[in-house]
Amino acid sequence: MEKSEILGILNDWNFWKKDIETGIKRQEYVSNIQETSKTNEIVIVKGIRRCGKSTLLLQFCSELIKSGVKKEDILIINFEDPRFRNLDISLLNEIYEVYLTELNPSEKHYVILDEVQIIDKWEKFARFLNENKKVHVFVTGSSSKLLSSEYSTVLSGRHLDIKLSPLSFKEFLSFLGIELKNEIDIVSKRHEIKRAFADYIKWGGFPKVVLENSEKGKRELLEMYFKDIIIKDIIARYKIKETGKLEELAKYYLSNISTLHSSNKIKNILNASLNMVQRFSDYLSYAYLLAFVPKFSWKVKEQLLNPKKVYSSDTGLRNSVSFLFKEDYGRLAENIVFNKLSSQENEIFYWKGKHESDFVVKKRHKIKEVIQVCWNISNIQTKEREINGLIEACKELKLKKGLIITEDLEKEETIEGLKIEYLPLWRWLLE
Repeated sequence: MEKSEILGILNDWNFWKKDIETGIKRQEYVSNIQETSKTNEIVIVKGIRRCGKSTLLLQFCSELIKSGVKKEDILIINFEDPRFRNLDISLLNEIYEVYLTELNPSEKHYVILDEVQIIDKWEKFARFLNENKKVHVFVTGSSSKLLSSEYSTVLSGRHLDIKLSPLSFKEFLSFLGIELKNEIDIVSKRHEIKRAFADYIKWGGFPKVVLENSEKGKRELLEMYFKDIIIKDIIARYKIKETGKLEELAKYYLSNISTLHSSNKIKNILNASLNMVQRFSDYLSYAYLLAFVPKFSWKVKEQLLNPKKVYSSDTGLRNSVSFLFKEDYGRLAENIVFNKLSSQENEIFYWKGKHESDFVVKKRHKIKEVIQVCWNISNIQTKEREINGLIEACKELKLKKGLIITEDLEKEETIEGLKIEYLPLWRWLLE
């Protein structure tokens, strides 16, 4: 590519000659990046496509400039710009050389490689900048496999990862202009919060979807995100030919979130081979579209042999490809609980003994809690079933209390020596 072409593209994505819109700040993540960058390791921001990774790094760069860093000392390369042709490591080197020649940055500058999974051997370039040039390197990508095992050898011990998700419910409220500073705010704005929560269940937390005013616009964005994930992050990446089967499997999982699945049963439903179902399931997980949760056991073999529960990264994405019925709200609620738990770097399992429990939460080799999700707890038989599952799991795991998350019930009681707390989902999400 000609130098003038490269400069023209870079100028559109960088702060050098203009101000760039950085959107509503996600302060917790920005602060995390600021702290992580002080280590001088390569910082890798990963997460599902369109969850805000690029915008987050723009916000970080904006803060750098406010702190006194020169605009010319920041290079942002967006590899999804269609004007870049024949993207490979040689073009990446060429882009960097043009930047050094034309912008003449300080010795310790910042390089952001956005959606880097498109470039083979990018990790060698990132390591060279970090080790030899002492450059601050930041990377974003939409593949958990690419941004973990595939670079582990080259970048071993030289990178720190930050996982970005669609908006939490707290962030969702902030994007809507609902600020909650204390308990008085929560109580006084209770009805406003609950109305917003109904939208959160339906449309999810992708930032652009949240800010879109029309339902038609929201739906079109979510449908486009689903297609982009399937086509760009899976089909193109893994050179898949059976595209129809892949999309069929993705929609099947999304239509059946918060339920148990085994590859053997799915292969019969979809008329596909066991190998295809397992491979495609892995790809859907690598792209952060889905997550699979194993049964709790101290034995890894038992975890591997039992069916897994499936969850969507975003309920809006799920609803865009599946009809939404009133009966679905329990499963959507459970999915939202999973997404919050997974964002806190927990190990998550489901419990199945004589009875079942939705979540066993483990952190640093210690069981933290057992959680049941029951949207409608008013039915006596349903309540007994949920309590029995909670009690069994807590006794086996030697826990003295358990949590049942509901639509709107808030109270505490003690049964068989176990303290049980009931909390509405919207309130639990704000804790």
